[in-house]
Amino acid sequence: MIYTLFQVALGGAIGASARYLTNVAAMRLIGSGFPWATATVNVVGSFLMGVIVVVLAHKDATRLAPFLMTGLLGGFTTFSAFSLDALTLWERGEAALALIYVAGSVVVSLTAIVAGMSLARGVFA
Repeated sequence: MIYTLFQVALGGAIGASARYLTNVAAMRLIGSGFPWATATVNVVGSFLMGVIVVVLAHKDATRLAPFLMTGLLGGFTTFSAFSLDALTLWERGEAALALIYVAGSVVVSLTAIVAGMSLARGVFA
């Protein structure tokens, strides 16, 4: 149990650091106004989740799931930040943009997880 907890904590620290760096890069490259960094990490995280779940199952390596899925991707993806960004857009009076952000994030993230799983299944088929 303590080893698993250590895996989750280490993965979470790495994932959260990667999310922070993504936020910094997005602000420098794109600027503010729309939560591009949050959208990016949610889509990339969903894609990677799809790949990892298939790879771990194929390689009989589910013991790495706490580190990779719960820790790393849990620290990297940002549903709570996504929720705050959507509410902020709404409260700024940008209801249409908030709805586009929510719908787009959900649809693209679901598409990304399917793409990740399909890619990984194609590699291991």
